[in-house]
Amino acid sequence: MFAIEASPINVAESEKIIQAVANIEAIVQPQDAWSYQTLLELLNQDSINMLIVYAPDKSAKSNVIGYCLYQMLFEQAEILRIGTHPDYQRQGVATQTIDKLHDVLQSNQVESLLLEVRADNHAAIALYEWQEFVVIHKRKGYYQSPHQPAVDALIMQHTYTE
Repeated sequence: MFAIEASPINVAESEKIIQAVANIEAIVQPQDAWSYQTLLELLNQDSINMLIVYAPDKSAKSNVIGYCLYQMLFEQAEILRIGTHPDYQRQGVATQTIDKLHDVLQSNQVESLLLEVRADNHAAIALYEWQEFVVIHKRKGYYQSPHQPAVDALIMQHTYTE
């Protein structure tokens, strides 16, 4: 079991935490990583929050091993970014993080949660389907990289029921 922090990031430790998230971003999103500055600017917006996942082993180099950056606007929320350090992938970190996010969102009367995923990210899609997300839209050729075929973006939604 991993420790997932849902409360606002402690100001005294925010630089270290945000840098750890930026470092994970650089590893798991190498083509499109969000920088420390980008993360900091986003987190300064009232509607944007972040769940932080900590390793159970406090002696780890950085005990931040995962994150979920999300936005809440009234009854709708969106996962902007979610990532797990490669050393901890396939251990249930993302599942536990999304479960925690569901709890947070439901306690805030959120009715639906959206996310966007690359159509070729089969592991992520399987996770989201397991979490009862469904594809509601496809953006044809949304992700484009030089010298590679364009990849569709899937918009997925999880609806909360009473």
